[in-house]
Amino acid sequence: MQIMPYQEQYKQQIIDLILHIQNDEAKIDLSLAEQPDLLDIPKYYERNGGEFLIAVDNGDVVGRLAFMNYGNGNAVLKKFFVRSDWRSKKLGLALYEQILQTLQNGGFTTVLLDTPTVATASHRFYERAGFVRIGKDELPFHYEFPHEDSYIYLLRL
Repeated sequence: MQIMPYQEQYKQQIIDLILHIQNDEAKIDLSLAEQPDLLDIPKYYERNGGEFLIAVDNGDVVGRLAFMNYGNGNAVLKKFFVRSDWRSKKLGLALYEQILQTLQNGGFTTVLLDTPTVATASHRFYERAGFVRIGKDELPFHYEFPHEDSYIYLLRL
């Protein structure tokens, strides 16, 4: 397994993995049309100083994590997904640690993320990593998140 920056050849696998986890596993019913960032990853992530990592094993995308640069030291973690058969292998932690290192090296000071309220395992992961759940009225910068039935988490670096 290798963690690497986004490569166009894996675009459809990335989309398929995300939609499967969102809709088949978590039952949150998000369409591709509601997530235009997935159709142009370089535009939404890489060109603005963000990063989009994928984990690939024998040609198959098994995980991914990205962040968007919101300027002024602010970032939003996005699309943190690990295929079910890789969840007990610390792949999520490896992706997170690599993104965290990039954020720290890049001078980011504030990181937000949103996660569905039903994703309780994710909540535990974020809280162990130092994130604190906040209310929408506590957002430190303007951020419109895609799914209303979500919790927002904040990490100060």
